[in-house]
Amino acid sequence: MLLSLALIFLCGLLLGSVFEKLKLPRLLGMLLVGILLGPHVLDLLDGSILSISSEVREIALIIILVKAGLSLDINDLKKVGRPAVMMCFVPATLEIIAFLIFGPALLHVSLLEAGIIGAVMGAVSPAVIVPKMSKMIDEGWGTDKGIPQMIIAGSSADDVYVIVIFTALVSLAGGGSASVMDFVQIPISIILGIVLGVITGLGMVKLFQSFHMRDSVKVLIILSVSFLFVTLENMLENIVSVSGLLAVMSMGMMIYNRYDQLAKRISGKFSKLWVAAEIILFVLVGATVDIQYAAKAGVMVVVMLLIGLAFRLFGTWLCVIKTALNRKERLFCLLAQLPKATVQAAIGGVPLAKGLACGNIVLTVAVVSILISAPIGAFMIDKTYKKFLNGPSAS
Repeated sequence: MLLSLALIFLCGLLLGSVFEKLKLPRLLGMLLVGILLGPHVLDLLDGSILSISSEVREIALIIILVKAGLSLDINDLKKVGRPAVMMCFVPATLEIIAFLIFGPALLHVSLLEAGIIGAVMGAVSPAVIVPKMSKMIDEGWGTDKGIPQMIIAGSSADDVYVIVIFTALVSLAGGGSASVMDFVQIPISIILGIVLGVITGLGMVKLFQSFHMRDSVKVLIILSVSFLFVTLENMLENIVSVSGLLAVMSMGMMIYNRYDQLAKRISGKFSKLWVAAEIILFVLVGATVDIQYAAKAGVMVVVMLLIGLAFRLFGTWLCVIKTALNRKERLFCLLAQLPKATVQAAIGGVPLAKGLACGNIVLTVAVVSILISAPIGAFMIDKTYKKFLNGPSAS
């Protein structure tokens, strides 16, 4: 495993830097490293690290969500209002609808199987979007109208939304059943996650104000509690749905809004942790990509992906229409909805593992979506945010 970690960090840093000098997103180089080192090409990564890949990626995602929460001002989200709520489900819903309408004909699957593919594709990638939006918040880009805050909130909540739908549809495809309560779990999961995070965040503030300790110790406590949130989500899976990742971000938000001096200090420490976590996350996401599946995908998979993205962008436009955002700011919100990686890497292989007939095509679409949308979306965000959004002086 030590050799694998050395390869991940050294090659990830090297190729990330090369792509950065080429004016391309660093994550594209890291994804490429993962593909090359992974089991489907050179097979240089130890099986032990691949076996815990999903857990390691989750740790990296937790780090950036804590960092995001420590930069989010509740007042900014209130200022955005309706669009922030709509971004949590409208774009994802329209993307799923696109797959239901066009999927059966283009991909030669049943309506239920098209729904499963749509659910896998319905989420944007918080691993791509959150660090970029956090950087914009730190630098003051778009914060005068709460744009990065709105996009972070939407990208985090729509993951919960599509995963619940995906779980219900996979159950149906496997001969089980999906009840109304399965879909009621969506708002329950979101609300309980936020409540859990807010209550814990308030407790953290009291703890840190009452007892003197080093900031590094506070970071360890926050990280440990965040891990407990995700563990609790898994433990309660068959009892009640609660989003551990939303709890993580809500806890960070509460610390920022009640103890902003501390939040700003420890946010810097999480930024340093993210240097390593980013490499691990994207290299291991790349390692899940089977380029043979992508090569066999055919034109129709790419066409379906583009149709789904078009529906998603239309849904995003519906969210920001009749708002205070100008045309360029609305266009930026649309571009920020392009990247896919985290959820697709996490659940794209589940139908195949469960032996469903649609397993191969679901995995293929997930792989193609990562290869196409993650680098293009990241590139477009990097190239447009300084041109389309108000800068620090306007915030």
